[in-house]
Amino acid sequence: MKKSDVIQMIFHHGLAKEPQHEKGLAFAPTNIALCKYWGKRDTELNLPMTSSLSVALPDKGAMTTLSRRHEENDLIVLNGKELAYDSVFVTRTCQFLDLFRPEKKWYLQVDINMNIPVAAGLASSACGFASLTSALNDLFDWKLPKRDLSLLARLGSGSAARSFWSGFVEWHAGSQSDGMDSYAEPLAYEWPELHVGILSIADHEKSVLSREAMQRTVDGSILYGMWPKKVARDMVILRQALQVKNFSLLGGASESNALTMHATMLSSWPPICYFLPETIAAMHKIWDLRRNGLEVYFTEDAGPNLKLLFLEKNIKKVEEQFPRIEVIRLFE
Repeated sequence: MKKSDVIQMIFHHGLAKEPQHEKGLAFAPTNIALCKYWGKRDTELNLPMTSSLSVALPDKGAMTTLSRRHEENDLIVLNGKELAYDSVFVTRTCQFLDLFRPEKKWYLQVDINMNIPVAAGLASSACGFASLTSALNDLFDWKLPKRDLSLLARLGSGSAARSFWSGFVEWHAGSQSDGMDSYAEPLAYEWPELHVGILSIADHEKSVLSREAMQRTVDGSILYGMWPKKVARDMVILRQALQVKNFSLLGGASESNALTMHATMLSSWPPICYFLPETIAAMHKIWDLRRNGLEVYFTEDAGPNLKLLFLEKNIKKVEEQFPRIEVIRLFE
């Protein structure tokens, strides 16, 4: 099964040969996984080994504007800077666009503006491909439901499947070989007292990109065999925590899940370590704060930056301990 086969199943009446509008525009929020996606059962279709659960950061993400070009090549602009045609970012973007233009009769200028660091562990590829997919939906007037957009965005970046909704979102692993049951959908929980704090430790591009790190872990970690069992358990705990608004349960499961994911990376060979000394120091500080009565937890994706979880009543205390933290109110 190829990506083009998935495109044919979604567009069973055929793809439009030309954009229907001069421009397409869309925003997609970045999402922070509380139960991580790490490992693929199908690398071509970006089908995950396990389900995952995330929460969107409403004002953080990517705004994508698509414009018709008369030259026979795409132009990719990130935060106002034209990118080199041979860069990984441009290659992945153009390959994704090629899925929707088998005859290559149209080309685009793609302007992507992100207010998060790129490739630094803050899900920039997730919001990037989700916003690109939604902008194509606007440009071509596809009128696709979000479930189909989730399936399409997953072909560009797995975690992009979750970046179409606010609040809590679950991405179903699915079991079908064609991946048509591997999509995300929102969960009917709101938790206005829950906040996320972005603790930015480094904003430069990581040395090992997520895609390579993920495959190296699957292929070479002796611990990876236990990862699906860990995820299955954590998904049950997180759903229960959301249902009854048990913060201790949610924070503990999220932090444990993140640390387990990083343990699988550390046990691969060559080992993958996204921790910086400042990351470790922040972890120890958080553990000390909890021992002294301030309930704050962290999660960490494939990068050195931490995302802190805490309740509204503790905002001032957390800000006092971490003056540089950026507090995100998830449900305003």
